[in-house]
Amino acid sequence: MRNIVVFWVSFYLLCLSVPASIALEINGKWQQGAVIVGRLSIAEQAAGEQVEFQGKKLHIAPNGQFVIGLGRDATAAAVLVITNKGKREQRSFVVKAREYSVQRVDGVPQETVEPSPEQVERSKREAELVGEARIGDLPLMFFAQKFQWPLLGPISGVYGSQRIYNGVPKTPHYGVDIAKPSGTLVHAPAGGVVTLAYPDMFFSGGTLIIDHGHGLSSTFIHLSKILVKKGDAIMQGQEIALVGQTGRASGPHLHWAMNWFQTRVDPQLLVGPMPE
Repeated sequence: MRNIVVFWVSFYLLCLSVPASIALEINGKWQQGAVIVGRLSIAEQAAGEQVEFQGKKLHIAPNGQFVIGLGRDATAAAVLVITNKGKREQRSFVVKAREYSVQRVDGVPQETVEPSPEQVERSKREAELVGEARIGDLPLMFFAQKFQWPLLGPISGVYGSQRIYNGVPKTPHYGVDIAKPSGTLVHAPAGGVVTLAYPDMFFSGGTLIIDHGHGLSSTFIHLSKILVKKGDAIMQGQEIALVGQTGRASGPHLHWAMNWFQTRVDPQLLVGPMPE
């Protein structure tokens, strides 16, 4: 009898010493351009779990939530590495590939395709400002809100599409374009903090960036007027800007892009189809 008791006590202590498989909840579809919101159980988060994706340690909220962004050309395999009391556990996911529209345009004047050296230098300086506005890892929880369209209207450009001018592939289109007249109000799709408000960039014209937390941000460009300033706290639905045709825009529209740090993600996957 004594041997049986010793056996079960030893077995119980052994079970306590071996970390159980980590409870992980995933919201979002594993596809190119997607935003994935994960969540560890609160008990596990309290135990000091760490989550890594592509070599980056993710910011974990007090409720166990974290964010991942998948790029336009994300590879077919995504791996999360979770550390639990010194034990590393891998979770693998299959990322679905998407097809993107590619348009060839020939006979375009070369000066339209290739900016001047002065314009290139200016755009580099402005790109640095944009990059700095996207590197923050603010402990905000607005990333978990149900995102809303910043305005309603015809979609004139989609994420991932690409044009080839005179045989030269240009940078893919990283966002969604909504065609509306200049002066149309733009509303915040989710809450956050303004990290950039720049009235006139060479390529993007009036440019506004709102950080939603954990590296997820929204960028709005070609604006005719920005109604908020850097450092402002923004609530979902707040009026933030006016549609315009500034920068390198062929007509008035809103270009709404989203990033997870420097990874470009697809806003439409967060808001769904444009309402009728």
